[in-house]
Amino acid sequence: MTMELPKGYEPEDVEQRIYKLWEESGSFKADPASDAPPYAIVIPPPNVTGALHMGHALNNTIQDILIRYKRMDGFNTLWQPGTDHAGIATQNVVERQLAQENTDRHRIGREKFIERVWEWRKEYGGKIINQLKRLGCSCDWGRERFTMDQGLSKAVREVFVSLYEQGLVYRDDYITNWCPRCHTALADLEVEHRDVAGALHYVRYPLTDGSGSLTVATTRPETMLGDTAVAVNPEDERFKKFIGKEVRLPLTDRILPIIADEHVDPSFGTGALKITPAHDPNDFEIGLRHKLPSVKAFDQSGRMNENAGAYQGLDRFEARKRVIADLEAQGFLEKVEPYSHAVGHCYRCSTMIEPLQSLQWFVDVKPLAQKAIQAVRTGKTRIIPPTWEKVYYEWMENIRPWCVSRQIWWGHRIPAWYCDSCGKVIVSREDPEKCDCGGELRQETDVLDTWFSSGLWPFSTLGWPEETDFLKTFYPTSCLVTGFDILFFWVARMMMLGLWFRDEIPFSDVYIHALVRAEDGRKMSKSLGNVIDPLEVMDQYGTDAFRFTLAAFAAQGRDVKLSMKRIEGYRNFINKIWNSARFVLMNLEGVPEEVPEEYLSLADKWILSRLNSTAAQARETLDGYNFDRTASALYQFMWHEFCDWYIELAKPALYGKKGDKAQAAARWTVLTALKDSLKLLHPIIPFVTEEIWSRLPGAEGQIMMADYPKPDPVREDRESEQAMDLIQSVIVGIRNIRGEFNLPPTKPVKTIIFCPDRPTVGLLEANQSAIQDLAWVEEVKASLPGDKPKSAAAAVAGGVEIFIPLAGLIDLDQEAARLAKELDKVSGELAKVEKKLGNAGFLGKAPEDVVAKVKGQRQELSLKKEKLESNLTRVREMV
Repeated sequence: MTMELPKGYEPEDVEQRIYKLWEESGSFKADPASDAPPYAIVIPPPNVTGALHMGHALNNTIQDILIRYKRMDGFNTLWQPGTDHAGIATQNVVERQLAQENTDRHRIGREKFIERVWEWRKEYGGKIINQLKRLGCSCDWGRERFTMDQGLSKAVREVFVSLYEQGLVYRDDYITNWCPRCHTALADLEVEHRDVAGALHYVRYPLTDGSGSLTVATTRPETMLGDTAVAVNPEDERFKKFIGKEVRLPLTDRILPIIADEHVDPSFGTGALKITPAHDPNDFEIGLRHKLPSVKAFDQSGRMNENAGAYQGLDRFEARKRVIADLEAQGFLEKVEPYSHAVGHCYRCSTMIEPLQSLQWFVDVKPLAQKAIQAVRTGKTRIIPPTWEKVYYEWMENIRPWCVSRQIWWGHRIPAWYCDSCGKVIVSREDPEKCDCGGELRQETDVLDTWFSSGLWPFSTLGWPEETDFLKTFYPTSCLVTGFDILFFWVARMMMLGLWFRDEIPFSDVYIHALVRAEDGRKMSKSLGNVIDPLEVMDQYGTDAFRFTLAAFAAQGRDVKLSMKRIEGYRNFINKIWNSARFVLMNLEGVPEEVPEEYLSLADKWILSRLNSTAAQARETLDGYNFDRTASALYQFMWHEFCDWYIELAKPALYGKKGDKAQAAARWTVLTALKDSLKLLHPIIPFVTEEIWSRLPGAEGQIMMADYPKPDPVREDRESEQAMDLIQSVIVGIRNIRGEFNLPPTKPVKTIIFCPDRPTVGLLEANQSAIQDLAWVEEVKASLPGDKPKSAAAAVAGGVEIFIPLAGLIDLDQEAARLAKELDKVSGELAKVEKKLGNAGFLGKAPEDVVAKVKGQRQELSLKKEKLESNLTRVREMV
């Protein structure tokens, strides 16, 4: 491989080639026989129907950073990949295909439909895997799993049957969250609650004894067709006399009892509550306590059924309009008030949920939850950031039975069989042929909730229920990276099932990353038109720039506000790395393998010490999941310290202007610093670092297999760092004076520096050439304090006084006039901004980001004005 680099870095020419090299070399593979300490992450399995979005990009970038870091640090790493069969979502996709063919699943039958889903999965299901590879993910792709593959299906069946045998799986006629669009029950967590602007309808229920009526308030008047009682609080003095009486249900001839129940909130509505056990979870519980009949008024499509009388066949929302109109016409509607409340929607299709009583399979997860709670309380599993622990405990301590049956066809079919001859239910690991009574068996048509199979992911993907080498080596896993939105969908279920079936935590750490939002802080959505496509970003700016941006803003507990400008800025950083590496490679001829300590210059010692500190900081922040701090530390070192300072300081030595020893030392130092910098950066920006690494002399193998730098006490040199801090301060001070007085680099200036002591004088004299080269001065005179030169611009930096005599360089009168003119302009602009911020109307009506921007302008102009005033005073004093 040639040591030269092309003039510019072109990601599209590098990324595909490099990734192919990684895959073909087997660098991603885990080895269960290795003696190295294991480090494992299971990928949150993306839906087989999915495409890469910003959430995936952030989540998988973080995982890849951790895996690459640990792989370089000598760990036996496994990043276990795979996809989820996504029962409802995948079935919806294939059903839409069938609809385009003028057919549906019921016409072609279950067997043919399942075949069609597998065909779809074979053709389209690998899309997101290829996109993850495009992101640079270093998963062990040879171990890719699918929640419906044979091994995982065996694990699912084993868990279900075991829980059934333990009495924790049962079948019950219970209230569930029903999606009329997907035609299936949903778990509580699969329901998204959204605020809806509705209304409270106050309806009179006439007492059967003719003594008056009770008024109830309801947001869903159409459900009254399923009412079986009216309830009041037994302590509510207003209604005690009504308890035990009866009312007539308006629009029907049904008679309802008035019951007392402590659940009733006296402050809601009128204090009297209509009870519809078949269509409200709270009413269902009241119905159980009082042994009320349960009357369904809707069918599974959300249409009114035979119990709805004259409204049969109407859609539930059309029925609502008709019911309200009829109540008003017959004098039962007392009043209507606006009322906003949270309403459940299907997390897949966004259809409004209909609570519906139906026969379903449940898991009693209370015993499992207790183990999962203890694992976090005792610190066996850490949730990071810990602010999420409280939410975790609240949910787990109030956990309800988990409805695991879904009325769809794509998924793990529940291994239960029914005998119509004797009524027996058989739940079995193997398919039974006949019932013990000799009767024919029919299998349950429902499938298991998708989260049931993904809840086994940390151990089912490693071969359980078999005790495989991978299971023995890599379970429990080390870290789980996930979004907060599936903390309960997935994380809690993995905790419960892992502890129950393996008697071990599934992972030691759970790192919960934030959301990726639009630049203005709003959530990305198609309706707002602010969605950023990761693939388009990578096409435009390269994968490394995109990954570094995500890492740089991945602060714990703070959402990532993403903008194309930020990504463009980090693309410039990638180019900076490339260009610096290109310069280094052009100046390495004859680079030695080692150099004596005495050859090293102050700049050499300084950069090696700073590199040492940066390695320590990178390790500390990566181990603490502070990815933004890692990125910040590496950016600061690479751009500012290595590129902006060290390379510039080393150029004279590299060019041979300071002798052979200095040249050898500079070549060795610049190569050493570049190599270690690339290794530190590799987990975040793998492609460009691998490409540069492959051209470096003495760089063996792939960078991803190189050792991650460790702090070396020998390299720590605080004395050199302090000395270089002073020299840098002097150079910056001189540059600032040049900028303030419009002295271009081409104009030669002389500098006088007053130092507090002799050692400082000696230090500046020894590094005079560096100050001259980087501050563009022709003469540097360092001494102990003396008489201050006349007509000189001054600055204080690092404890020394810097003077640049301006006589002959500028016309002081002209400069005073220029500064006065600029000051008037800035003062005028500042006055306009102050006036705007003093306008109550502007502050009250303008968006927050606009107000913040104007406040920023005020601060900037104020600082500029202050600087101009200071400079003008100084110039006038010189005249």
